[in-house]
Amino acid sequence: MAENIEIKKVDGKSLDIEAVDKEKLKAVFPQCFSEGKLDIDKLLSLCGEYIDNDFEKYKFEWKGKSECYKIAGKRSTGTLRPCVQESVDFENTNNLYIEGDNLEVLKLLQNAYYRKVKMIYIDPPYNTGNDFVYEDDFKDPLAKYKEITSQTTKSNPETMGRYHTNWLNMMYPRLRLAANLLRDDGVIFISIDDNEVTNLRKLCDEVFGEENFVADFLWKKKSTTTNVEGVSVSALTEHILCYKKADKGINNRVVSKEERSYPFSDELGNYRKTIIEKKNEGTYARKTMEFPIIGHKPREGKRWQIGEEKARTLEKLNRFIYEEGIVKLKIYDFEDKDTTSAYPNLLFEHGSTDSATKDLKELLRGNYFDNPKPTQLIKQLCVFSDTEDKNDIILDFFSGSATTAHAVMQLNAEDGGNRQFIMVQLPELTDEKSEAYKAGYKNICEIGKERIRRAGAKIKAEHTKVDTGFKVFKLDTSNLVKWDDTPILDNNTQDLFTRMNNMVESIKTDRTELDVVYEVMLKLGIPVTYKIFETQVNGRKVYSIGEDGLVLVCLDKSNGGITPEDITAMCDLAPAKIVAAENAFKDDVALSNAYYISKDKGIEIELL
Repeated sequence: MAENIEIKKVDGKSLDIEAVDKEKLKAVFPQCFSEGKLDIDKLLSLCGEYIDNDFEKYKFEWKGKSECYKIAGKRSTGTLRPCVQESVDFENTNNLYIEGDNLEVLKLLQNAYYRKVKMIYIDPPYNTGNDFVYEDDFKDPLAKYKEITSQTTKSNPETMGRYHTNWLNMMYPRLRLAANLLRDDGVIFISIDDNEVTNLRKLCDEVFGEENFVADFLWKKKSTTTNVEGVSVSALTEHILCYKKADKGINNRVVSKEERSYPFSDELGNYRKTIIEKKNEGTYARKTMEFPIIGHKPREGKRWQIGEEKARTLEKLNRFIYEEGIVKLKIYDFEDKDTTSAYPNLLFEHGSTDSATKDLKELLRGNYFDNPKPTQLIKQLCVFSDTEDKNDIILDFFSGSATTAHAVMQLNAEDGGNRQFIMVQLPELTDEKSEAYKAGYKNICEIGKERIRRAGAKIKAEHTKVDTGFKVFKLDTSNLVKWDDTPILDNNTQDLFTRMNNMVESIKTDRTELDVVYEVMLKLGIPVTYKIFETQVNGRKVYSIGEDGLVLVCLDKSNGGITPEDITAMCDLAPAKIVAAENAFKDDVALSNAYYISKDKGIEIELL
């Protein structure tokens, strides 16, 4: 550069979650940091915890746990590339379908979706010893991802000796990253069977805090037992563990008066009967609430739910009935109100694996996916965590057959909501002998995307205002040569030659400018659902992000490159930020002038 100025450059890596957590800690306990380093002993002592070398304290440990922290904290240099041709209504939809290893994808979502997700539902692979493809590589995760998507699945047999630890090592970093994405009032639901529910509960206690445990829902997945030789008990249920982020995440069930029946009547009108007794023990014990009502005291171990003064008033109005040894209160329809109640932890009327398989088979016209979850179940979980405006982001990073996407669209159609979904799925290869492969579905993602297309078209035919589109993105290495830090294998001379040849240009030769713009959005923390407009500024091609031109991105180095006049024209559009390719400027003088022009206008400029 002509002068010694330092223009900020876009960070090519995903959010540094360790640094974010450190800053949070520093804001609360600044005295525990010295020269930028945490004094853990001092922090513990401030919290009333003192080092006593007691090695017999309870801890949930497994082999590889320390590596999980490193894997979760390692920043990704990858990106998500748009795939318009496989999407539906790409320009207008707010829904996302992402193909890729969910560990890397969750890292890439951190900047743009940090603390923005209301509900997460996942149905991770159960630890059956088969289909275990989520085997992470700390050194080169993207190369590992490429390897996985070009080979058949691996097993996780009990004979390995690390049967449970492999599964825990897979789940822990993903849950930690998922927790960052949840809003303070967010919740996560995780389907699991008996085999790992105990370990998953301990894992979630550590990630989310045991005080944030909400419920262990039991879902009745089938009605009939399975007769298998050597099996004496057939599981008819599955667990769905639920944890909240911080604030109350599950709503109380609203019972509308319209849902109630009033089967009795007298001269005042129609009424229902309710029992007014409550257990008289523990924190509910009240001796003063054991007075007689119409000559009868509450049953043994019980007390009334209403006070004596109110009871005497109701007695005069002839509102009590004594029948079957119990005092009951009349409640008339004209005075009744909506009430709230707790949800039961038993989910017995929300579809089954059989009904889900049948529905999916009818939709896709073939049996292409084993044991999908029913949409009724996922819709109910969405209702549990709904906000009043029903405008929430729902994430599923083990998307499978995309039941969650289907359920979100269907629920929006039913109640007028505007929920958005983000589906993430590893493109696991289908077995060449399977019906899915023979029907043309070479991986699971192809099944999921087709399911959303068909379900969306069916819903759209009846509910035109529902967003049934989705943008498809695919995980890949960075579009910029200097951001791509994936290792080059010693014997891969072609890869080395290609990398060196590309160094001349900042953008890889096989990538598009749109690829780069979306990567910039991810790295700057802008949701990839924001619209992108290609426009001309001072005769130069510029990409405007967002309806109000939040960020301008310029990669155009034609006609000699970006000039100060170009930057002035961009500043006149009053964006919050301008991002430009460093090698697209005419020369160092033009770059220096761009810095001062944008600074004078109060507009930040960053370089690629």
